[in-house]
Amino acid sequence: MQKEFSFKYEKLSSIDELNEEQKLLLQKARQNTANAYAPYSQFYVSAVALLENGKTVAATNQENASYPVSLCAERVLLSAVASQYPNITIKLIAISYRNINGESKNPISPCGICRQSLSECEERQNAAIKIIMSGMEGEVLVVDSAKLLLPFSFSSEAMNK
Repeated sequence: MQKEFSFKYEKLSSIDELNEEQKLLLQKARQNTANAYAPYSQFYVSAVALLENGKTVAATNQENASYPVSLCAERVLLSAVASQYPNITIKLIAISYRNINGESKNPISPCGICRQSLSECEERQNAAIKIIMSGMEGEVLVVDSAKLLLPFSFSSEAMNK
């Protein structure tokens, strides 16, 4: 039996098409790329979360000469939120990047490991996390749930059966 997976997402021509709350979060993500530690790739990534209590938490990628030790901005963000605001729901995450060696105008999406981490975070908080993806300019993509980025994700249900 063949099945199909599809989902809807928003593709906007610029940040100006976002609502004010989303626009402010993406602007913060774009500005926060300056805080990334990316001396090897020169690819500065920022992820900023809006929590249900109105607080925002920002994070960046952290590279290391031993590449497997490096951390993506999304996982740094999830760890920071869990540590600073345990049991507070993440409503929205904006992700942006600045590429020193090229353009920064196409939307960026989380890597596979980050997609798995975001999916489990949604499961743990029992609420969807809207994701905004962009570069420093240009198109913006918006998905209503991080789980949509990783169909067939590994979940705690598999561990409990």
